[in-house]
Amino acid sequence: MSEALKRLAGEAAAAHVKDGMTVGLGTGSTVAHTIRKLAEVVHAEGWKILGVATSIATERLAREVGLPLISLEEVEGVDVAIDGADEVDPQLNLIKGGGGAHFREKVVARSARSVVIVVDASKVVPVLGTRMAVPVEVHPFGWRQTKLALETLWCTATIRTAEGDPFRSDNGNYILDCKFGRIPKPEKLEREINNVPGVLENGLFVGLADLVLVAGAEGVRTMTA
Repeated sequence: MSEALKRLAGEAAAAHVKDGMTVGLGTGSTVAHTIRKLAEVVHAEGWKILGVATSIATERLAREVGLPLISLEEVEGVDVAIDGADEVDPQLNLIKGGGGAHFREKVVARSARSVVIVVDASKVVPVLGTRMAVPVEVHPFGWRQTKLALETLWCTATIRTAEGDPFRSDNGNYILDCKFGRIPKPEKLEREINNVPGVLENGLFVGLADLVLVAGAEGVRTMTA
């Protein structure tokens, strides 16, 4: 997605925020435009908006642009969560976690009254798993045994690395990218993955998105379940 389309999509998502809301702030370059737009509104209109960040990177950006933040522990929930996705199916089920923030993103999404997802048209697929592996956050202790257990679910699991070392999430855990191929029953697989000892959370987001804003050459269209 070009930077212009990212900005168009991100600012379209900002239109779903109202004065006085607590907003879940996702992670990624598209949601970064949402954060900047919300900060502009706060400064220009005097709106009272509080953001709940889903990653250290998002928290850093929000502070840079002057968007007030609050921790999830300080509120009962958020009014709307805005985030990206790596794949979206026709039922608005998602694969997320390309940036490794899916644990916090799912916790925030489950606390939200509504969830708005922003993607480019290439992320819309007929069935999840068409292109993407499922990121699975696992505890470093015994991660090789966790990997073997995950592979009994008929996937190929690969530990994510950064500069030759295991990638660490903001929570200090490892990420195993699990390639299942096509996933016709994501709700079943989501439960099966999370039943594996050592798994903290996986990147299948089933039944959480309320609408998806899809950016393309002709603008932004809305998908609803």
